[in-house]
Amino acid sequence: MTSTPAERPHGQEAIVTDPVRRVPFDVEGYSRRSRTGPCFICAIVSRDHGQPEEIVYDDGTHIGFLARFAALPGYVLVAPTAHVEHVVRDLDEEGFTAMMRVVRRVARALEASVPCERTYLLSLGSQEGNSHLHWHIAALPPGVPYERQQYHALMSENGVVEHTPQEAAALAARIRRALGACPQDGPQGGT
Repeated sequence: MTSTPAERPHGQEAIVTDPVRRVPFDVEGYSRRSRTGPCFICAIVSRDHGQPEEIVYDDGTHIGFLARFAALPGYVLVAPTAHVEHVVRDLDEEGFTAMMRVVRRVARALEASVPCERTYLLSLGSQEGNSHLHWHIAALPPGVPYERQQYHALMSENGVVEHTPQEAAALAARIRRALGACPQDGPQGGT
């Protein structure tokens, strides 16, 4: 991401160039699949070959995997393995706390695996599409200009990270190794 002269304050030289290979993203097609297709998280949990995501965490109750359409390098989704849809109503306090322990543990492993200035955590989804509860864990790389941080950095409309299956597998392996090195923050979870 290189800023254009119109984006730079007067007299400022070019800001940071994003070394990440980005490709345009078909937001319309994704929206259509999300609304009409089967639950992609349930497919990942069942190890459906049509959902070849790299799994980084699985304790039987929660699953973590690399986002296929990642807006940032090192973008992981964490979800309960059971199909629940609402972050507050569908989890009791113990379930919510257990989920957040996993989110924190995976986030710490992600930070140990990729350059990271800040970690974004959020739960997205809708009753209309992607209804299976899931948390987004995204590592903001150092040096991203402020105007390209926060929601801008997370929007697939701004392009998604292009990576090979080998690059995804290598990143997943680094995260799994980091998970093995992270102290347990709650219930034991394997990878």
